[in-house]
Amino acid sequence: MAIRRSASVEWEGDLAQGKGNMRLGSGAFAGNYSFSSRFEEGQGTNPEEPIGAAHAGCFSMALAHALSQSGHTPKRIATTAKVRLEKVGEGFKITGIELDTEGDVSGIYAATFHTFADDAKRNCPVSRLLTGAEIELRASLA
Repeated sequence: MAIRRSASVEWEGDLAQGKGNMRLGSGAFAGNYSFSSRFEEGQGTNPEEPIGAAHAGCFSMALAHALSQSGHTPKRIATTAKVRLEKVGEGFKITGIELDTEGDVSGIYAATFHTFADDAKRNCPVSRLLTGAEIELRASLA
């Protein structure tokens, strides 16, 4: 059984002066983006933000599942993903993602939590997709 999800984008114009809109297939998000919002500090989103959201969401679910399976159901897992886009050679590349997660989990030691977090980092489906990027993890308990 394959689960399919979709997103769509429309782009108008050239790279520097053009503009675009991205939409999730579910309708839960739509946002404008441009050269300025991607490579400068302009308003709007960019392709890296949805990648970060997907990674943080997938990782958090994988971590919550593993903790729950071990008898440590979390009250909360809060994760931020920072996607690093850098100029490499003549083009740009996503060179890394920093996952910063905090868990509110009763009855577990920090070292044990970190072991579960590291396993989720390696094995969540989005981490497995992004194997070409360095994924850094900082995990802490509330």
